[in-house]
Amino acid sequence: MTDTLDLFLPCAAGCADYLADEVAALTGQARAALRIDRAGVGLRADWNAVLRLNLYSRIAQRVLVRLWHGRYAGEDDLYAAAATQAWEDWLTPRHTVKVDVTAQRSPLRSLHFAALRVKDALCDRLRARCGARPSIDTARPDVRVHLHLGADDATLLLDTSGEPLFKRGWRSDTGEAPLKETLAAAIIAATGWTGTDGDGAPVPLFDPCCGSGTLVIEAAQIARRQAPGRLRRFAFERLLPHDPARWAACRAAARAQEIDWPADRPPIAYGSDVSFRMVDFARRNAERAGVGAAAAFRGGDALQRLPPAPGPGVLLLNPPYGERIEAAGVAGGLGADAFYERLAAHWKTHFGGWTAWILSPDRDLPRRLRLQPSRRIPLFNGPIECRLMRFDLRARTAKSDEPSAD
Repeated sequence: MTDTLDLFLPCAAGCADYLADEVAALTGQARAALRIDRAGVGLRADWNAVLRLNLYSRIAQRVLVRLWHGRYAGEDDLYAAAATQAWEDWLTPRHTVKVDVTAQRSPLRSLHFAALRVKDALCDRLRARCGARPSIDTARPDVRVHLHLGADDATLLLDTSGEPLFKRGWRSDTGEAPLKETLAAAIIAATGWTGTDGDGAPVPLFDPCCGSGTLVIEAAQIARRQAPGRLRRFAFERLLPHDPARWAACRAAARAQEIDWPADRPPIAYGSDVSFRMVDFARRNAERAGVGAAAAFRGGDALQRLPPAPGPGVLLLNPPYGERIEAAGVAGGLGADAFYERLAAHWKTHFGGWTAWILSPDRDLPRRLRLQPSRRIPLFNGPIECRLMRFDLRARTAKSDEPSAD
């Protein structure tokens, strides 16, 4: 049953190409063999791949097994499709179950009733095969089934992840609307940053608006080669195909590949924030994530912080925007134009030779910075359409203060 599975890994809009590169590297499959669309990446793989993708994927939101895909006209068609699935291969009547439904242009009037029909089919099948039916738990189910409805086609999927994969297990302290770890990983992948250059020399990464530290911690884990799922549990551990010995071996291999980072080695990823409360949050999060020595945090205004390590390096930030500009520090109250003009001037004075990457929904950001982006990459932060923009910083000269160009 688990020799060849039809897997689907959903991701945030704009991230599928980076997820495809990651999946190809983790599974050894050619990128051309993957199914890549706006919503995620599909592939044929075995149970070992399920374990590895859950443990190692930084960009996927979940790892799902696609059980059925076909056309439907009403709820009875969904019941019939669900009733043909060999649920007894995955769970027993002792498990608890939940069915989640998403829809896009579905003609059905009630998504709740659609979920109910799938649940009924699952329970009826297990009662017929095993003599009893599972219970429903909408809060913390053992097994989560996903039903996606299109205009005339539907897909049934089994969730092997449980909690979404952005929940790495280390975040306890957060600020307002923290960046999800999966998006942070996709951003880092888009920049091409790995912690070293082509010659193996360290390349520092610095987020001067770090908040609770998501970008910095994700980068430090990448530099340490830490599996992002190393601290958490997964839904597949409660499914019948689960083999504890195989899973223990997979986790042991992940631990063996980690790079030691002694306290006397300089950090590779740095963060600062004008809020000392957020800096404290970031430090505690970094310790829980196992990168307390590889990541360093300090308080300070984005318009005043100097390079934390010899460059050239990478500036990477998701800065405040709109009314949140006032939280940025000394430019608060001067408006977005003043803040970004002063930020660009500060960078040209002190960060010449560095590369700045900024995620922002502000299409006017280059004008505000008076810098010309060399790349613009569309990414979505939740429902917000953003651009990840690259700026190649040149040092300010006495003769000219013209905008940087490619």
